[in-house]
Amino acid sequence: MSIRSNVAPSTLGVDFVEGGVVVQYLDGRETFYHGPPKPVEESLRTPPGKHVHVLVTDSDGVEGVMTYVNDRDTHDGILEKTGVGRMLLEADDEEELFPGVTVTSEAYSVRVEADLEVVDGRVFVFAEDEMSEHAYELVGPDYDGSARRDVGDDSTTASEG
Repeated sequence: MSIRSNVAPSTLGVDFVEGGVVVQYLDGRETFYHGPPKPVEESLRTPPGKHVHVLVTDSDGVEGVMTYVNDRDTHDGILEKTGVGRMLLEADDEEELFPGVTVTSEAYSVRVEADLEVVDGRVFVFAEDEMSEHAYELVGPDYDGSARRDVGDDSTTASEG
């Protein structure tokens, strides 16, 4: 088995569409994360044993960086080709994933925390395996959902003129 390492993410295209979030990889492929994401205040502990993907978007929500946390299956070259990053954590490690976003290893779970005063965009966490998919958005305590383009909102797929 080859050794895996941390991989820096590249900027990827992001699109909020009815029913979820589309991330556009550098190699032209796309992946769809089912939604709408559940709003969670500033900190989230993922269900144990899930593949955890963290997406931090820009303020407009049209670009972002995607990082896989503790992914030991995907080869470094594939991540580099797609633009997806990887952060590997040891037991009880805490690392800054992106300015204002930290990840911590907690047994078989991952804790993702966001200081939304520092983050200039949105923070999504996707936790999935072969049996289930979970989608979350880390939000501030004053979040009401009315001031942003929401995932699953029909208006996100309409052309603006």
